[in-house]
Amino acid sequence: MAIAANGPQGHLKGKVGNLVFYMLNGQPVVRLIGRKGKPTIPQLANYQKMSVTMDLLRYMGSYIKLGYGLKAKGTVYNAHNLATSYHKKHALKGEYPNISVDYTKLKLSEGSMPETRDLKIVKVAGGLEISWNPEFDNNIKHNDSAMVMICMPQTGKSKEFLNIARRSEGKCFVHLYEGELEQQLEPYISFISADGESVSDSVYLGNLNGVGKTEAEKGQEKKYLQLKERFDQVEGSYLKVMKDNYHIKPKDKAFKVLEKEYQVLKNKLEHLPGKPG
Repeated sequence: MAIAANGPQGHLKGKVGNLVFYMLNGQPVVRLIGRKGKPTIPQLANYQKMSVTMDLLRYMGSYIKLGYGLKAKGTVYNAHNLATSYHKKHALKGEYPNISVDYTKLKLSEGSMPETRDLKIVKVAGGLEISWNPEFDNNIKHNDSAMVMICMPQTGKSKEFLNIARRSEGKCFVHLYEGELEQQLEPYISFISADGESVSDSVYLGNLNGVGKTEAEKGQEKKYLQLKERFDQVEGSYLKVMKDNYHIKPKDKAFKVLEKEYQVLKNKLEHLPGKPG
């Protein structure tokens, strides 16, 4: 039962049929509840997009809070909502079931502070050195803080370094362990004012060490190849029976079982992630 606390013209609170009414950040919201049917391919794609996005942002909480906090002010959204929405819409690539992150399109902060010039990154002993032009003017200050994010897709983790250096220093050093330094790295940098009232868009500093396969991708590829091997065996038997019978389907039970397995395996391969290449 729903309650109209503000009279018949006010917002309901509670459940009416398969609708639930409630307040979210001061705004009236209604959502549908109930049992879901078998998901369609577009629905499955949407689920995977959300899952990939959530995995991407999992280790970026503090960075995202600073990077999108100003944009979220005065809205019904929080910083994580805004970051999730942006990356789900703009930073993914591929089709279901092979949707993945496009690291060139990440935006980990968004603001009006001008972009810093002459950004460079190099691998050095024990980590990474990032440098920039330390000059400042009325729109950017010498005491702006640099924030750095290093994404490591092969382990599915990220490392955030907040307030790693002042703009006036012109460079910073990011310590990474040897194993981390040799894997695929996707680095980003943003600048935020000392009072937290201005932030820059993040800048992608470019891929380091090329693109490697994650453990999840390796597992998916192995599973795909195992299923493909079985499918090739079944397909060979199925096509031979059809050829021997002049492409007229036999009515015996053995063929029906073979045909059923052939169709099931074929359908699984079409929607199974991990296809090589």
